[in-house]
Amino acid sequence: MKEKFIESLLKLFAFISIFITIVIVFLLLFEAKDFFKEVSFFELFKGNSWNPLLSTPTYNIMTLIIGTIMIAVISCLIAIPIGLLISIYLSEYVSKKVRAFLKPVLEALAFIPSVVYGFFALTFITPILKLFIHNLEIYNALSAGIAIGIMIIPMIASLSEDALRSVPGSIKRGAYALGSTKYEVTTKVLIPAAKSGIISSFILAISRAIGETMIVAIASGSNPLFNVNPLKSVQTLTTYMANVSMGDVSFDSIEYKTIFVCGAVLFLITLILNIIARRIINKNKYKF
Repeated sequence: MKEKFIESLLKLFAFISIFITIVIVFLLLFEAKDFFKEVSFFELFKGNSWNPLLSTPTYNIMTLIIGTIMIAVISCLIAIPIGLLISIYLSEYVSKKVRAFLKPVLEALAFIPSVVYGFFALTFITPILKLFIHNLEIYNALSAGIAIGIMIIPMIASLSEDALRSVPGSIKRGAYALGSTKYEVTTKVLIPAAKSGIISSFILAISRAIGETMIVAIASGSNPLFNVNPLKSVQTLTTYMANVSMGDVSFDSIEYKTIFVCGAVLFLITLILNIIARRIINKNKYKF
């Protein structure tokens, strides 16, 4: 009876998570449906700005999508190589005492609130960048992307290091027995064997970067115009949702419904990203 109770409890928690996901998707689609009753789908790709609150509204959602992707790409260019190198160092090149000290310090970065990273980007990263890039705006995508990259480094480093350490020791010892150097063991044995776990850490970090709100709201500004220049202000999907939800827009207005349209698009982006990642992981999964 005890085993059956525990099994039933675990099933309940599993179904609760599925139920919550279904409710969120239903809510987004149900509320977005009212928006498309008044605005056609093709209007989401017309014009060069996203301004639903103006007297003559424009609904080019690609403005927000490009801003979101641009900041996510910048953050990943910072976090992925640094996080992977840190994970390799912690897994293979550092002593146990140093690792016991460094890993908690690294993971402490993950506990810093994102709003702190936002002000860090605005008051520290941007002034430093302006010393080298004179046409950099106060609010810009580059600083926000760098701050998000710093924030997600611990996620990539910690998960990748766990994946590297999960490789059976017999494989590593066999490589050393064949005369391989530590560099060769790391690059030709450990990383290929832990590839699925490493890719999973990348996907989680990218999803975190895409869904970040406070850093981009503080550091990147809210420029609704179509822009691919990281030195200028941009508006992301999450920034727009936060701005409108905290404003004076009526709950029943078409302007308020745009929040759910942005939420549905954000959900679709992360869903596609996870589907692609799952295919890559299954294709490259190493069987011990």
